[in-house]
Amino acid sequence: MDIQINPESIAPGLTPDLVSAVSAIRQGRARASELLQASEAAADDPACAHAFIRRFTAQARATAQGTDLLRQAGGPLPPLAGLAVSIKDLFDVQGQQTTAGAQVLADAPTATADCTAVARLRRAGAALVGHTNLSEFAYSGIGLNPHHGTPANPTTARLNPTPRVPGGSTSGGAVSVACGAAWAALGSDTGGSIRIPAALQGLVGFKNTQALTPRDGCIPLSPTLDTTCAITRSVRDAVLLHAILADRRPRLSVQPLAALRLAVPHTLMLDGLDSTVAQAFEQTLQLLRDAGAHLHEIALPELGELAGLQAQGGFAAAESWAWHRARLADPRQAERYDPRVAQRIRRGESISAADYIDLGHQRRDWITRVERAIAGCDALLSPTVPMVAPVMAPLLSSDPRFFAINALLLRNPSVINLLDGCAASLPCHAPDQLPVGLMVWGPAGADDRVLSVSLAIEALLHRTHAAGPPSDFGPSALLDEES
Repeated sequence: MDIQINPESIAPGLTPDLVSAVSAIRQGRARASELLQASEAAADDPACAHAFIRRFTAQARATAQGTDLLRQAGGPLPPLAGLAVSIKDLFDVQGQQTTAGAQVLADAPTATADCTAVARLRRAGAALVGHTNLSEFAYSGIGLNPHHGTPANPTTARLNPTPRVPGGSTSGGAVSVACGAAWAALGSDTGGSIRIPAALQGLVGFKNTQALTPRDGCIPLSPTLDTTCAITRSVRDAVLLHAILADRRPRLSVQPLAALRLAVPHTLMLDGLDSTVAQAFEQTLQLLRDAGAHLHEIALPELGELAGLQAQGGFAAAESWAWHRARLADPRQAERYDPRVAQRIRRGESISAADYIDLGHQRRDWITRVERAIAGCDALLSPTVPMVAPVMAPLLSSDPRFFAINALLLRNPSVINLLDGCAASLPCHAPDQLPVGLMVWGPAGADDRVLSVSLAIEALLHRTHAAGPPSDFGPSALLDEES
């Protein structure tokens, strides 16, 4: 599939995104190998420490050099044009180990083939730069890893030197993008693992409807909830990555903000917001109102049922226990786990087959009722997470604080996974604020509508405080390309 997105140039003074970099290569204003050198230098910078578990330097350079030779020969360039893309250490890359950030898998054999998602990225011309760090087995929204070290949040460090968490579980992937070591990061989202680090680092994370992207060749956490998706620098980059990973052409629509009907659920998702998140979220809603968007507060009381549905640990506990139980039964292997991850996995041991079957029935009923309640909305708006990135040090030493903060970070984004819906997190903070994510979401199959609304909101936010891509990065820039 030939996926090309309209190549507007980046506005002066703004960090370029992947689409603008592809444009620069196509137009001969940059070479893929030069941009890869810049990505490698960023990966070597102390700000990117602990983001990567292993680097794929030789193959990435070969891809970039091949792209440059193809351009010199006048051939058509692939959609990603030899640019750096990082891979979460859950996905198989041919010739590399896949270890899920875990010590217990340190002796895993090398993969004999790329998983489908990686193969699609490679076919699209991505220079695969390495496997990135993560919460062990992707089981935390905070991003700590006791085996490989935890990458500090590089975005918050520019405003405050106190180290803050990167967000998880796709911690290293987000840091690789925030630092410039990659233009996009392949990751997974089971309860917010793409959107949480995107929100805490001022990036874009798009969780698509689960069935649209392949999950083979990926170490699972919860097959019922796991979704293959990406972290990017802009919403239009998210459109491009989704098109590649899902092997489909998104059908975007151009609608003025005044034509949009947006819902703001107040059950659960607005509880306990810190002052920075509350202010940024309300300012964004006011901007949308001023632009003519129709905003409606809705109760959506079904969200209040989530704690009861997941009281025993939910699908993640039950399904992760099924995958890990043999290793955890061996004391020599069990002691190699992150104790906090092992504790959460072991919750699944007490979930019976009847409990698990009942949970599936309850979920289907819950989805039906939520979809009925939100029918007629173009999208729903919520804060991605209720807080800015927490300071790291207290979470390293205190288990009660760790589990409390982890639950808060997962609370809002996990709604979308249980719904089997789709959601984008995009930055909505002012330049002098710690990052805040706005979550634009909808039910299963609403991916293109969510992306279209996200593009329009991103353009509005840029016009207001220049905290994102140029204002002409809206949906109309993406509609005239062939696939």
